[in-house]
Amino acid sequence: MGSELIFRGHDDETQLPADAYSPKPHKPWLSIVRPIRYMLCEQRLIFFFVGIAIATLIFTLSTSSTSKVSHIPTYENPINQYHQSSVALTHRFTFENRGSAGGKIPLGLKRKGLRIVVTGGAGFVGSHLVDRLIARGDSVIVVDNFFTGRKENVMHHFGNPRFELIRHDVVEPLLLEVDQIYHLACPASPVHYKFNPCYKTNVVGTLNMLGLAKRVGARFLLTSTSEVYGDPLQHPQVETYWGNVNPIGVRSCYDEGKRTAETLTMDYHRGAGVEVRIARIFNTYGPRMCIDDGRVVSNFVAQALRKEPLTVYGDGKQTRSFQYVSDLVEGLMRLMEGEHVGPFNLGNPGEFTMLELAQVVQETIDPNAKIEFRPNTEDDPHKRKPDITRAKELLGWEPVIPLRKGLPLMVTDFRQRIFGDKEGLASTTTSTSA
Repeated sequence: MGSELIFRGHDDETQLPADAYSPKPHKPWLSIVRPIRYMLCEQRLIFFFVGIAIATLIFTLSTSSTSKVSHIPTYENPINQYHQSSVALTHRFTFENRGSAGGKIPLGLKRKGLRIVVTGGAGFVGSHLVDRLIARGDSVIVVDNFFTGRKENVMHHFGNPRFELIRHDVVEPLLLEVDQIYHLACPASPVHYKFNPCYKTNVVGTLNMLGLAKRVGARFLLTSTSEVYGDPLQHPQVETYWGNVNPIGVRSCYDEGKRTAETLTMDYHRGAGVEVRIARIFNTYGPRMCIDDGRVVSNFVAQALRKEPLTVYGDGKQTRSFQYVSDLVEGLMRLMEGEHVGPFNLGNPGEFTMLELAQVVQETIDPNAKIEFRPNTEDDPHKRKPDITRAKELLGWEPVIPLRKGLPLMVTDFRQRIFGDKEGLASTTTSTSA
């Protein structure tokens, strides 16, 4: 019996099983109706509009509070209200710039406090810098061996949980976890560095602090000096001037030491990627200076208060520029928070001869004070005046306190420390403490 294969595929295509699925026709109007029906059910539309109203109210309140924070008052006279203006300037600057990164902070957000080490923080400039950093909310570690620093300069911070004090010489290594390093440690007075040459502090101490900055990724600021220009052949001095320094003179441990410190700082910046800043500080005066440190302003003030002759070395025609300490601190902080390495001259371009300075001291303290001339010291610079064009353009900084307004504040502090004048202490604390 034969079999036969019959292909009937084409005939079966139109014959579907009874229970086969057939899709419903597409209804485009359902895509519009369903969301509307969902919103109308269970009062969802009411909750939607209530949410919008609450969000609008919160946004309006936050905007009004932000505008109040951004309009912090400033003071035209930072001498009479030193503490208030310092805090106001600090807050204004830190709301515009972000901590170690130097970037912008959105208005209304609180600035995160940094952990900062200040070497030489118990000294004259260092203690004023610590005041400003503490006032803006940072945690500060002061490292000082008290060769020229004084514990009294920072005692008012004892008990503050954001303040620490370590007795330590930076020529020995130090391990800390910090965000920023202000390296101020070094005796800056000829009396001190001629007695105990500071080359090791400038070289080994700077190496140790740069090593710390490299290990923990901290930003490093070196406080160099106008002495790197030596007895300058260029006047005024700009940052590109390489100086005229005696490498074997009695001042060379300080002059050449700071020049070497600048070299090391730039080597770590180029070779190890350390974020660095360099400030070249010109003559600075103010409360908390060492009374008998041999520098001209402190010499004249102490001598006039003690009814001694004002000693002018040489013919008195050599010039210096004097900046008040709060101006310098503002410049250091702007440099640290900015994006420029430097070096930057930080000083007051107002130039005075030594005789003119002696006359200002006479006017301030004792018009009858006598002037006594003595032979000039070795390698004493004849002229010193900073060109601060770069600081004005890149940091937005320039000094605001003239000598005749800043000097009385220093005199009040010296009078209290020499004679124990309680009224002088109260006045100094009000004017200078932060």
